[in-house]
Amino acid sequence: MFSVKQGAELVKAARNSIANKKAELKGFEEEQGVFVTLHSYPSMDLRGCIGFPEPVMPLKKAVVEAAKAAAFEDPRFPPVDSKEKFIVEVSVLTVPEEIKVKAPSELPKKVKIGTDGLIVRYEMNSGLLLPQVFPEWKANEEQALSMTCEKAGLPKEFWKTGKCRFFKFQAQVFREEEPGGKVVEEKQQPKP
Repeated sequence: MFSVKQGAELVKAARNSIANKKAELKGFEEEQGVFVTLHSYPSMDLRGCIGFPEPVMPLKKAVVEAAKAAAFEDPRFPPVDSKEKFIVEVSVLTVPEEIKVKAPSELPKKVKIGTDGLIVRYEMNSGLLLPQVFPEWKANEEQALSMTCEKAGLPKEFWKTGKCRFFKFQAQVFREEEPGGKVVEEKQQPKP
């Protein structure tokens, strides 16, 4: 777990790398999965989101790479321009764990909305949704599984076939309150 001060360092490094400034990070040598999400300001519409689900490089390098990719390489959006206002959000991930079930009908019972992010894999398809996405969409466990399948380009009911593998992970999320402003830790919102 990181402190808010450490989270602020990660967010600042992400913002600096997008602005092509030096992103100095002391520490953060451990390999960890991370996603950087950009939200247009003040609408908070998604503006870019790219990252590494697996711990494949030191966090200090991963956050810089993910930030540049979210700003300039997300195929869903044009590259960010220098006049745009946006919020930077950094999600530091736990290592994904496969959800083991005897039957697909057991999958919803293994998902905690507001706590778990999901990854689905089937042949060449894979999709990932961060934990904070499901409460935003007011999704229940079955809808979360369907949304993740859709993200992977699969039919939304595909999780019921038993042909795909699901993984879950958690995230510690740090976000600016306004562009370049104070950084806060987003508290996960478990379902009531």
